[in-house]
Amino acid sequence: MEYRQLGASGLDVPVLSFGAATFGGSGPLFGAWGDTGIREARRMVDIALDAGVTLFDTADVYSAGASETVLGEALQGRRDRVLISTKAGLPMGDGPGEAGTSGVRLVRATEDALRRLGTDRIDLFQLHAFDASVPVEEVLEALDGLVRDGKIRHVGVSNFAGWQLMKSLAAADRHGFPRYVAHQVYYSLVGRDYEWDLMPLGHDQGVGALVWSPLGWGRLTGRIRRGSPLPTGSRLHRTADYGPPVDEALLYDVVDALDEVARETGRTVPQVALNWLVQRPTVASVIIGARDEEQLRQNIGAVGWSLTPEQITRLDTASHRPAPYPHFPYERQEAFARLNPPLLGTAH
Repeated sequence: MEYRQLGASGLDVPVLSFGAATFGGSGPLFGAWGDTGIREARRMVDIALDAGVTLFDTADVYSAGASETVLGEALQGRRDRVLISTKAGLPMGDGPGEAGTSGVRLVRATEDALRRLGTDRIDLFQLHAFDASVPVEEVLEALDGLVRDGKIRHVGVSNFAGWQLMKSLAAADRHGFPRYVAHQVYYSLVGRDYEWDLMPLGHDQGVGALVWSPLGWGRLTGRIRRGSPLPTGSRLHRTADYGPPVDEALLYDVVDALDEVARETGRTVPQVALNWLVQRPTVASVIIGARDEEQLRQNIGAVGWSLTPEQITRLDTASHRPAPYPHFPYERQEAFARLNPPLLGTAH
């Protein structure tokens, strides 16, 4: 397993991390992903650690805290061997103070997460969403106190727009608060919007990407093919509306290219899609989930080898779509491109 520095922090993370959203799964979304209990979770942690996967990601909103609870139980006796990442900010209920990232709620959310996880510290605490109702200075001051108290080691965000992240980083620098070192983002061969603004920002500001849903919300599993109906057992029947939209023409172009490369490499379609991601600029770790042991082992097989430059170019071409404004001049006109060359490995 390869390890990479997470943004501008001193934290080294594996290029594949384990997403525990299936742990304790319940409800229309998380129940459709899986309902892994404590015994099976311990076995999955065993498999992950044997492969060098040492970062485990969860969130308070995953099955109303059950994911954190099951993960904490599964990690008992080996806390010092792992890194724990969790998130807070999305609604945990309908009452006042049960949503958002006010200072009071962040302190309470951290205490609740520590209790459910059965630990005294969180290695990476991330804001699950940007809360427009709270000044960024209040958010950062609360996180600063939690870091000083030793309850949080590093801070990050998830699902922020570029201006929201940059405003927060500027405020942190201005007041001497901890900087966000990670951005948990949606990024896949069928969803490359991350590359337009957030990737250059991360490169410039030292914010590493943790990638969620790297298989395009279950679309790049190898089971979806052009001209065939959606498989009966696909979770997309129940969860498609919760996740990122994907244009069908783009999906089938990408799957065709993945099929070709999979045949050439002797790898599976998901392994090829994941291997493409771990080679992208600013990506520190790709979060993989699994319903069972076999799926976990298959996903771990995405590393330890590399696609060729020619294969990467083919996947880049199949997945590329025209740039939105203000980016398209830099893609189409040489004069613009000379002033703002693309990061190595991106399509613009």
